[in-house]
Amino acid sequence: MDKNEAEELFGICPYVTTQKLFSGKWSLLIMHLLQEKTMRFGELQRALGDITQTTLTKQLRFLEDYNLIQRKVFNTIPPKVEYSLTGIGTEFMPVIQALAVFGDSYITFMKTKKQNVKKE
Repeated sequence: MDKNEAEELFGICPYVTTQKLFSGKWSLLIMHLLQEKTMRFGELQRALGDITQTTLTKQLRFLEDYNLIQRKVFNTIPPKVEYSLTGIGTEFMPVIQALAVFGDSYITFMKTKKQNVKKE
């Protein structure tokens, strides 16, 4: 499937749609962090560690444009902005949890595999 075919299937095919929504390098981690609590930009940046301000801004805008997160601006000086999951963003949380279970299983598998290689 080429890029044009994938674009045509966005909003039609559930796999293509989900892949596009979470294709950003940081999307899953941002969603994971926001499932735990509402966070400000700086909190997200610190929690993610190795991410530039520009990249975080782009990822947040993308997730906001697709209604997975919401941005709330408070009229204060200095301005305060908070990010949280939307209703549809919250519906993705069982998937995040399933990914964590798989990730843990895979980590265990890899550790076992390394131990078996060392024994040989």
